[in-house]
Amino acid sequence: MTTWEMLAVFAAGISAGTINAIVGSGTLITFPVLLATGLPPVTATVSNALGLIPGSISGAIGYREELTGQARRVLKLAIGALIGGLTGATLLLTLPSTAFETVVPILVALALALVLVILQPRISKAVQRRREHSGIPARPDGGPLLFAGLTLASIYGGYFTAAQGIIYLSLMGMLLDDTMQRLNAVKNVLAAVVNSIAALFFLFVADFDWTAVVLIAVGSALGGQIGAKVGRRLSPTVLRALIVAVGTAAIVQLLLR
Repeated sequence: MTTWEMLAVFAAGISAGTINAIVGSGTLITFPVLLATGLPPVTATVSNALGLIPGSISGAIGYREELTGQARRVLKLAIGALIGGLTGATLLLTLPSTAFETVVPILVALALALVLVILQPRISKAVQRRREHSGIPARPDGGPLLFAGLTLASIYGGYFTAAQGIIYLSLMGMLLDDTMQRLNAVKNVLAAVVNSIAALFFLFVADFDWTAVVLIAVGSALGGQIGAKVGRRLSPTVLRALIVAVGTAAIVQLLLR
């Protein structure tokens, strides 16, 4: 890499770490930059996954207050994230390259996530009313439906990661009776689990660029702290609006690829 390319990758890492802590989809910043430096798509994806680990951990630490009292919930959902992340990483290296370059599944996932985020308050209220009429209390961990949904989202996350956090927030917002900030804290932990297990797998079986990894790692760690400080001050309405805005931008970017 040239000096300017290294600076661009480092700046992309900071931006990705920041936006991942607040919403998600930071990969849509780092991935194009890595491609612009000449890295092949799969190598760029693997290097990006390794580099974003410190950012995910940094963001989770920044939201540690919101994680208070959620240990059992996080532990259960993290198991699904672990399974899904490893599965997605395996698919990345076993499927043909043409499958990776196909953006339709990504667009469908993003579009679904946006719809769920926009409609989440209404869906959540409808689910709550149904529980009240049936007399069945809400499960603090979201039950089998949330576990299955987050596991599938983690497979997608281990494969590409873009908009992974948005999908997490959409599913948890529907099935968990909690604040957006506390759910965002859980999202950061799950993203860290997926990135870590996928990256650990990649270390042994895939090619990656250490320069890109280090630059993104340092940048995303800084960005994670910035994102946590900013994100924790946002109201639920503003946070939801930001999620929709970022998701819409992601769809546009993928369509123009």
